[in-house]
Amino acid sequence: MAKLMLEMKNITKTFASVKALDDVNLEVEEGEIHALVGENGAGKSTLMNIVSGVYPFGSYTGEILYNGEVCHFANITDSEKKGIVIIHQELALIPYMTIAENMFLGNERGKSFAIDWDETYDKSDKYLRIVGLHESSRTLVKNISVGKQQLVEIAKALAKNAKLLILDEPTASLNENDSKALLELMLKFKKEGMTSIIISHKLNEISYVADKITIIRDGTTIETLNKSTDTITESRIIKGMVGRSMSDRFPKREKDNVGEIALEIEDWNVYHSIYTERKVVNNVSMNFKKGEVVGIAGLMGAGRTELAMSVFGKSYGTNISGKIKINGEVVHLHNVNDAIKHKLAYVTEDRKGNGLILSNSIKRNTTLANLAGISKLGIIDSDKEYEVALKQKEKLNIKCRSIEQNAGDLSGGNQQKTLLAKWMFADPDILILDEPTRGIDVGAKFEIYCIINQLVSIGKSVIMISSELAEVIGMCNRIYVMDEGRLVGEVAGEEATQENIMAHILKTSSKGV
Repeated sequence: MAKLMLEMKNITKTFASVKALDDVNLEVEEGEIHALVGENGAGKSTLMNIVSGVYPFGSYTGEILYNGEVCHFANITDSEKKGIVIIHQELALIPYMTIAENMFLGNERGKSFAIDWDETYDKSDKYLRIVGLHESSRTLVKNISVGKQQLVEIAKALAKNAKLLILDEPTASLNENDSKALLELMLKFKKEGMTSIIISHKLNEISYVADKITIIRDGTTIETLNKSTDTITESRIIKGMVGRSMSDRFPKREKDNVGEIALEIEDWNVYHSIYTERKVVNNVSMNFKKGEVVGIAGLMGAGRTELAMSVFGKSYGTNISGKIKINGEVVHLHNVNDAIKHKLAYVTEDRKGNGLILSNSIKRNTTLANLAGISKLGIIDSDKEYEVALKQKEKLNIKCRSIEQNAGDLSGGNQQKTLLAKWMFADPDILILDEPTRGIDVGAKFEIYCIINQLVSIGKSVIMISSELAEVIGMCNRIYVMDEGRLVGEVAGEEATQENIMAHILKTSSKGV
């Protein structure tokens, strides 16, 4: 029988009057990959924040045993001394510092007030090679991709002599190739004796790497599945997570309501905002009709976000050229206000950085994009603001204590719905959704899909950018395919498969277009 490395017994954690964890139990064996799954707000991250010392002993009840020893962690340093290292979903790297400086920040090599830079860079390069990253440790973090930054975080954990590695949504921001590489790295570490806990909403990835899967729902443990003894299917995991089966992951539209063209982009060109000689959108032409969902698919770096943001009032890029027509008329969207006035909205992929003000209330965030709608003579009507926010909260089923709660206290799925509420209150006719379900669970995804269907049923035009091909195939009437800034194909929804979408990308890439 394998040795138990981690035991969490009867863990209960309360925030104000809300019980986030209620008598949760978890056992992790040495040398295994153990997955933790559940809806947003189920308590997964809270549980891991307890074991890693983010929530100190005394702020919860229950018991933690690590290698048979009862542990009372006062902070994250205490847990790291034992070899427990957590990598949070939001990467904690400083962009304008080198990879090496980030890796050993707080864990410096050398003597007090005298860092040994040779040792720092040598050790950093060594750990970078272990995780398969062939970058110089002297490279600034801002100059490497998100996928590589995730590997830097893992290298940083190894530099702390990690024995239990906790990864919270490690592939949420990665494309399929980078995700697969990270999962293979986890399997490699397992062969070398590393123990890992992974939190993820990507059930196919969980099924691929995990030896055991513990399901948490509403702060309680539902069950632990063992790959060697249990029959594990996505439908069983989903039923445990949401308390019901979801035979159809994508809700059907009652009827298509496709009308006239709402938005046309003609010969659109955009250059990089910093490296202004680099073209990131190359002569793209597209059209989007009322009452339809149109997907934009492509690998990371395809130019999808750059296209969307540049169309949305030139909020990204330089030397932008081309023509935009809304309802058949040429418009000039010089800034975001112009875009909003022309009933165009952009829901960013970065809800925490650019989408919401996390330190502000749900109420305040909901009305930010349309202050005129809650104002009289330029003065905000507080009663109107409250009424609007409450209505949007109920309409989108945002789970919160009250609309006065800060957006930063919400789960990922409820933050995403708050971001949607903000732009829906602006009453756009054309809504661009950039990775609208990134990092949220299947139940919250389904609710957002239903909201999208409601919008197009009343004649709105929805543009969906997504790295999940199954999502664009399941939701879209048509799919545009981009690669390296170019439009390389268009696929009708009923004909779309992952294979023919990827074929468009690979065909053009092989030509070196």
